[in-house]
Amino acid sequence: MSEQRLLVFAGSYAEAEGSGVYVYSFDESTGELSLLDEFAGLKNPTFLNVDPATRKLYAIGETVSSSGEKVGEAAAFDIDPAEGTIKLLNRAQTVGPTCHIQRNAAGDRLTVPSYHGGMIGLLSIEEDGRIGELLDAVQHEGKSVHPERQDRPHPHSTFYSPDGKLLFVQDLGLDRIRAYSLDGDKFKLHSETATHPGAGPRHLAFHPNGKFAFVINEVDSTVTSFAYDAGAGTLTEIETVPTLPEGFEGENTTAEIAVSEDGAYVYGSNRGHDSIVVYAVDTNTGKLSLVEHVPVQGQHPRHFALTPGGNYLIAANRDTNNIVTFRVDKASGRLEYTGLSVSVSKPVCVEPFYFEV
Repeated sequence: MSEQRLLVFAGSYAEAEGSGVYVYSFDESTGELSLLDEFAGLKNPTFLNVDPATRKLYAIGETVSSSGEKVGEAAAFDIDPAEGTIKLLNRAQTVGPTCHIQRNAAGDRLTVPSYHGGMIGLLSIEEDGRIGELLDAVQHEGKSVHPERQDRPHPHSTFYSPDGKLLFVQDLGLDRIRAYSLDGDKFKLHSETATHPGAGPRHLAFHPNGKFAFVINEVDSTVTSFAYDAGAGTLTEIETVPTLPEGFEGENTTAEIAVSEDGAYVYGSNRGHDSIVVYAVDTNTGKLSLVEHVPVQGQHPRHFALTPGGNYLIAANRDTNNIVTFRVDKASGRLEYTGLSVSVSKPVCVEPFYFEV
């Protein structure tokens, strides 16, 4: 009889000769993380994507092209959930350098945005899970109002619509969210949504009901709610709320956003205030109301994730080299620090998934 095992994969800033990808087991009775495996050989494998069905892990990285340019690469791994180990399958150059990685529902395509290059790339995934060829790349053009942060395009993430038909690209530099369809092996622009000037959209999360999407804006520390028309594939702004408490005057940027599985709460991370902001969702209107701000027990929460089932939140604090766990009160949305933290160098991304073992 098979059992389910909860594994947590972490990506980090690292030199190629040092460990950069980590595998942990997660004890759901305590919130404790235990290191099972680590991989060295990739430079800055900061963001990960996990396919539990095929037991594959995908990571971005950085390398140098034959002409000496800095470019992105992607690496594919086999996951052994019983042992909690990963084994490198292959690696391939992408566009770059890249800052995020996403996989389509069919599991045969990867998308990677290049923040500094201002472009997005599309790669194939072979039947055995290996990364295939670069199929397409689209260069964004333009700028927005912030003289330093928005002087050129900065696509930061790619996320698929709930039906998997559209890919939403958040461009921090342009204050634009672009939706692309995949026309064969090519990106095809479907629609474009403007955020308010100076927002700097970074990451997006759809509501489970498919009617709303929430975008966290890095530059001005806000979250914008959108109504999503699945038929038209368009976003319409509902409202924008601050991620910071009233009266906070320090430097801050935001990072990750997530919606609880039941759709009742939205979570966002503040880097500077070093907190997780919790909102309650009005599922009729898509509007958000503040619940609380919770200290992350560290600095610069670059990413966080809710565990499957929603009982815990795991936060990666880059500047204090720790990954921290919180219990989630699913009735109120509130977080409680477990008192447990693991040390890891410059963590950026955490991805928890169940596996059959």
